Amino acid sequence: MLRTRPGIDALPALANATPSERFIYIACPWAPLGGGMYKVADYLIQSQTADAAAGTARLRPLDTRGTAGAVLSLGALAMALARIAWGRIGGGLAGVHVNMGERMSLFRKGVVIAACRAMGVPVVLHLHAQMETFYRTLPPLPQRLTRSVFLMASGVVVIGPAARRFVLDILRVPAPRVDIVINGVPEAVAGGGRGPGHGPRRLLFVGNLSDRKGVVDLLRALASPGLDTSDLQVTLVGGGDLARYRRKAREMGLGSFVRFEGWCDQARTRELLASSHVLVLPSHDEVLPLAILEALAHGVAVVATPVGEIPALLTDGCNALFVPLRDPAGLAAGLQRVLYEPGLRESLGRNGRQLYEERFGLRAFFARVASVHRRHFGIAAQFGEPPKGSKPVTNTAGKPTTAAPDGATMDSL
Repeated sequence: MLRTRPGIDALPALANATPSERFIYIACPWAPLGGGMYKVADYLIQSQTADAAAGTARLRPLDTRGTAGAVLSLGALAMALARIAWGRIGGGLAGVHVNMGERMSLFRKGVVIAACRAMGVPVVLHLHAQMETFYRTLPPLPQRLTRSVFLMASGVVVIGPAARRFVLDILRVPAPRVDIVINGVPEAVAGGGRGPGHGPRRLLFVGNLSDRKGVVDLLRALASPGLDTSDLQVTLVGGGDLARYRRKAREMGLGSFVRFEGWCDQARTRELLASSHVLVLPSHDEVLPLAILEALAHGVAVVATPVGEIPALLTDGCNALFVPLRDPAGLAAGLQRVLYEPGLRESLGRNGRQLYEERFGLRAFFARVASVHRRHFGIAAQFGEPPKGSKPVTNTAGKPTTAAPDGATMDSL
């Protein structure tokens, strides 16, 4: 598995690159604060073969943000541009796969795409945000600049039909240059650690702790008299303002059964999913959260709000249960059904696992991305089963160097 760290220490390798050593940069914030965008990119790199065969390329991480504040992140952006230039000069760089959100992510990735265009490096723009709402708040000039960024890319990847409509109809990117690529996550053992009818009912939330993710809605639902919490254990996983939400939970009288785990690495998150009965994600705004796909892979019942691409890819009452947006009482009622209605939780978990196997496997995701790379870069990486217990390629210390700030998501990074 690739162990190259983004930064100055990677430049000598680029200087020695030859055209026979082809590689593709996967550009995003290469740290846990990059959220789902980082996880998707890291899954791709973990899944490639250990050595590139003839006619294939290596996927390499390209950090475009760093772990410092917004102003200091410009240094990481400058380093990323230098690495692209070195790769172009050395002849080994086949293309750059840019993972983009909104807000500052749009600015940084726009600079990367413009620089690649100037250097003659092909770019695939991978949109990880429901950008239309943010786009419509922009003045006319930033809107035109946003359209030009998308039009400069050789190809645009979106996660679902809603994002495709925005890119085609609003940004006016030609249809042949737009691909829908649904995210994928690693295989998991479904049903492990969840003996039916024994022990407490375990509810899990995975995501950055913010109001936008519906954390306050969840706490209010847990405090609702309509939800039986007598044998319930709730774990919230994610960075953000933990102190604030812990305080809220105590004020609502939830301290006895609600636990804040903080940020967790892949291995710990998989352990928690394997032992949980229900994943809840009452977000106000999403695209297609990896936490939901990982829950499906584990056969864990999903309770979520029907936002973003979720209702286009999941079916209410079949492989997920949809609950009303910003409605703690409705969320409590949905959780009560899934936790206590006979057979519903098992049915959702079983059908969700089947949907994962049909649509959200890592092999299929890798193949779709490779197809886009071959069309726009003329070459692609080769899939190889990721080793068990693999860790993020840039998280060598086993923990993040900094936590994501409150309210920060992959869309704002």
